[in-house]
Amino acid sequence: MLSRAEALARKEDRTMSELVREALRHYERQPWWDEMNAYGRATAAAAGVKTEDDVVRVIHEHRKERRRAGRKRPTA
Repeated sequence: MLSRAEALARKEDRTMSELVREALRHYERQPWWDEMNAYGRATAAAAGVKTEDDVVRVIHEHRKERRRAGRKRPTA
């Protein structure tokens, strides 16, 4: 594994310290990304969003509702 890391560092013109720091940052962030992905999948499933086309449809519906709400005049 050390020889692979050294080869990668040379290939990317980095020091071993830079390579290890980047690997540790990635390792620390991974649980957060996993949690956010799980949240996103659960939220999408609850909203019935299954495909990319569904995402586009929901975005267009939301924007249409916001435009419609913005056109209403405030009542006093």
